[in-house]
Amino acid sequence: MTIIHHPRSVERLIVGQETQDGAGVRLTRVLSHDLQERLDPFLMLDAFGSDNPGDYIAGFPNHPHRGFETVTYMIAGRMRHKDSSGNEGLLQNGGVQWMTAGRGLTHSEMPEQEEGVMEGFQLWLNLPAKNKLCEPWYRDIQSESIPEVTTDEGVLVRVIAGQSHNTAGAMQREHTDPLYFDLHFPNAEDTVFEQPLPTLHNAFVYVYRGGLKVGQGNKATDVPIKRMAVLTNDGDGVVLRAQANTRAILIAGKPLNEPIAQYGPFVMNTREELLQAVDDFRAGLMG
Repeated sequence: MTIIHHPRSVERLIVGQETQDGAGVRLTRVLSHDLQERLDPFLMLDAFGSDNPGDYIAGFPNHPHRGFETVTYMIAGRMRHKDSSGNEGLLQNGGVQWMTAGRGLTHSEMPEQEEGVMEGFQLWLNLPAKNKLCEPWYRDIQSESIPEVTTDEGVLVRVIAGQSHNTAGAMQREHTDPLYFDLHFPNAEDTVFEQPLPTLHNAFVYVYRGGLKVGQGNKATDVPIKRMAVLTNDGDGVVLRAQANTRAILIAGKPLNEPIAQYGPFVMNTREELLQAVDDFRAGLMG
């Protein structure tokens, strides 16, 4: 049984900003540019969810990336990925696509549905300077390949990355050591979930169903639906107490502590590297 002696508290609550990306896909940008240093190694988190095809049908036509990884988690819906390295895959209910842009590629993410709900998240995970120009890489992880564990308290944990309750996730990353869990709380009030977190890891929780409290006793903070809680770094883990049927994602990672230079879909360490990325893209070197 996991026991947290000094749980982290909530440093602040974040309300995402409604925006559009791609060819007009409506989404909520939860982790934006102003949080990149605080939540290093994470660069961006977008939440999307709609049953109106007009909000998602145009998709994300061909566009470039360099210098980081994208992690797309599809809760509901179908979207096809194609990239200039020759990879193609169908992202669907409960699945994950993990793409390392590395030295650069172009790709598209287009809906394969004309109606129904499309819901999920896209996370941008930074790469260390020495790996920013690595060979691009891609992996489709279908829902049945994501390890799951149910705690003694009845919380179902989908372990996308890292490890929870002695269950290793579908992905491990050496330099940033990310943890990415989708937590499904049961139909019972005040169900508790505890997860150890390395002290150096930056961490946050985003609630997409129900609501929960972070912390213990009078230090606990309410985190309502569609809010992100940035966690302090002064504890050995996190304690969550949830309403019935709450669902949330818990994400943590080891900071790279390197300069971040971003221009749209390119994330490097210096302005000069960004200018080179733009020149390379214009020269057709990213496919």
